[in-house]
Amino acid sequence: MPLNPSKRLTYRDAGVDLDAGDALVENIKPFARKTLREGVLAGIGGFGALFEVSRNYREPVLVAGTDGVGTKLKLAMQLGRHDTIGVDLVAMSVNDILTQGAEPLFFLDYYACGKLDVPTATEVIKGIAAGCEQAGCALIGGETAEMPGMYPTGEYDLAGFAVGIVEKSEIIDGSTIEAGDVVLGLASSGAHSNGYSLIRKIIDVKRVNLSAKVEGKTLSELILAPTRVYVKPLLKLMKRVNVKGLAHITGGGLTGNIPRVLSQELAARIERKQWPMPPLFQWLRQQGNIADPELFRVFNCGIGMAVVVSAEEAAAAEKALRAAGETVWRIGRVERRKGEGPQAVIA
Repeated sequence: MPLNPSKRLTYRDAGVDLDAGDALVENIKPFARKTLREGVLAGIGGFGALFEVSRNYREPVLVAGTDGVGTKLKLAMQLGRHDTIGVDLVAMSVNDILTQGAEPLFFLDYYACGKLDVPTATEVIKGIAAGCEQAGCALIGGETAEMPGMYPTGEYDLAGFAVGIVEKSEIIDGSTIEAGDVVLGLASSGAHSNGYSLIRKIIDVKRVNLSAKVEGKTLSELILAPTRVYVKPLLKLMKRVNVKGLAHITGGGLTGNIPRVLSQELAARIERKQWPMPPLFQWLRQQGNIADPELFRVFNCGIGMAVVVSAEEAAAAEKALRAAGETVWRIGRVERRKGEGPQAVIA
């Protein structure tokens, strides 16, 4: 029906509900409040968030990271599971900046949709706040963008931004790694937020019933398991042993991410038999007829973070990580690189 040309138009007529946006801000304030930490001067609700850097640092260096959750978001929307995708969003950024020794200070999110559904958005941001609590960082701001015509009904997009801090002298950059060092692997909670375009392709081609169970859990539970946040255990570890390198195992898998912390003269030999392949990845390999090199290049295959320490400190590091609740394996070692050969070999 055409609009009456004499009708007074409102923003709601154009598809943007300002009252819904205000309601969302009020809904999320209690969750954001739980994440507050020392340094927050002003958070949710203002034009900008304020954070004061502690004077305890002598040469503070800020470390920033941004990420999304990839097409895992499509599955979350398809299955109507919005409560943990926010944890994924936080984990992807804070785990990244952690690899340089940074303690996450604060996080901001960007939530975009065609029409704002307040209950759904509340669930998403509640998950973001939960991820921030796990990382010990404050959720101090963000942006909710309602853009009619930009997204299909019921769909939304997410991005996240984390800022952390590290003493300049304590930055972890892999420069001290040498042949003979040990590579420890920390267990992942699933596929985290990588490889989901291939997972969705397998689901589509095989017409997978996501309610089917694999070793006691439904496929939907396994596939949507939130990304593990490694911040608190690894910050504790850094105070006890000399962590020489950290590799967040995201897109590119073990073979693509471990070389990012190695000099050109070094390579990592990863012993595949040192940890069990989780059921989800066994299922993906079988259903998709995926060759092992591809499997290890696309997925984390059960290792979400690689930690490089000296052979002398490996046992102490393992003990400390287990005491902090991590599942850890000694998965490999650093060697001299052979010519122009690969910098990470799965043996």
